[in-house]
Amino acid sequence: MLDNLLSEVDVQHLCTLLDKAHNIIVTCHVSPDGDAMGAVLAFSHFLWRKGKNAQPVVPNIFPDFLKWMPGVERVRIYEKHENEVAPLVAAADLIICLDFNAPDRLQGLQKPVTDSQSPKIMIDHHLDPVDFCDWVVSRQEMSSTCELLYRILVQLEGLDPMTYEEAVCLYTGMMTDTGCFSYNSNRSDIYYIIGRLLTKGIDKDKIYRNVFFNYSAERFRLMGYMLYVKLEYFPEYHASLMTLTREEQKRFSHKKGDTEGFVNIPLQIGKSRLSVFLREDTERHNIRVSLRSVDDFPCNRMAAEFFNGGGHLNASGGELSCTMDEAVQIVRKALKKYASLLTDR
Repeated sequence: MLDNLLSEVDVQHLCTLLDKAHNIIVTCHVSPDGDAMGAVLAFSHFLWRKGKNAQPVVPNIFPDFLKWMPGVERVRIYEKHENEVAPLVAAADLIICLDFNAPDRLQGLQKPVTDSQSPKIMIDHHLDPVDFCDWVVSRQEMSSTCELLYRILVQLEGLDPMTYEEAVCLYTGMMTDTGCFSYNSNRSDIYYIIGRLLTKGIDKDKIYRNVFFNYSAERFRLMGYMLYVKLEYFPEYHASLMTLTREEQKRFSHKKGDTEGFVNIPLQIGKSRLSVFLREDTERHNIRVSLRSVDDFPCNRMAAEFFNGGGHLNASGGELSCTMDEAVQIVRKALKKYASLLTDR
C-alpha cells in the first residue's frame, strides 16, 4: 500500500475544483516529453470518463515516437493552431498544468493561460514551483509527474475505475522520465505502482518498443555521426560533450525527438560521471542544453549555475543564448568549476 500524498482538505479542494468545472484545459511544458504527454493524456482520459469536456493542449509539437499513445489524436498544438486553441483556453473554467513549475515553460501558450481568470491546478515534480496556480501539488522526490498523478488519482477514487488507457499513459511517463528506470527510481513505491498498473492489462514490453523501437533510419545515421565525429571525452573530468548544429540537423533530416537519449549514451564510458549535449534549437535559435549524471553528481546545480536551467539530480537541462563555440566554452568552465565533484569518488 502507498501512503496518501494529499490531506483530506486537499482532496476536498481538488474534488470541488474538478466537480465545478466542465470545460477543462489540460496542458504541459514546451517540447513535451514522455512524462508530459503521459500526464496530459492520462488526466484527460480520467476527465473524459467523468463526462468532462477536457481538451489536451501542448505548446508545440511532440516527438513522433509518442504519437501511438491512446488519445493523442485529440491533442491540440498551440503553435500550429493558435487561433483555434486560444479561444478554448479563454473559455475554460479550469486549467490543469502538468509537469512544469513556471508559466514561462509554456512559451507562446503562456499569455493565454496566465490571462485566464479561471482556477488553475499544478501537479509537478520539479524544484521551486512558481506561485501562479490556485491548487498545487509539487513533490520533487517523485520519479515523474506520472507517478505523482497516479498516486493522486488512486487517492481520489481507488484503482478499480482506472482504465487501460490511463494506465498505459502513466506507465509511459514513468518509464521515459527515469531512463527506463535507470535513474531517480530507487524507491520501492515505483515498483509497487508498476505492479498495480500491470493489473490493468498494459504490456510494458510493447510500450518500451513503441517508444524506443520507433525511429527513422536517419536517426541511426545521425547517432553514428555523433558518436564517431562529435563525441568529446574529458578523462580528467570523467565527462563528455556532444554538440549538434542546425546545419548538421538539416544534413541528417533531423525530426523532433531524433536525438532523444543521445545524452545518456556517453555515460556507458567507464568511470564516466557526466554527459552534456548541446543542440542548436531550430525553432527558437538558441542552444538547448541536456545534462545527465550518475551517482551523486548534481547536474541540476550545474544546470542552474551555468545554463539557466535546472531539473533533477541526475537529469537536467537548460538553454543558452549564444553561439555554439561560446556554449562549448561555458561547458568547459562548468567542468573546471565542478572538477572536484566529478573526480571525487
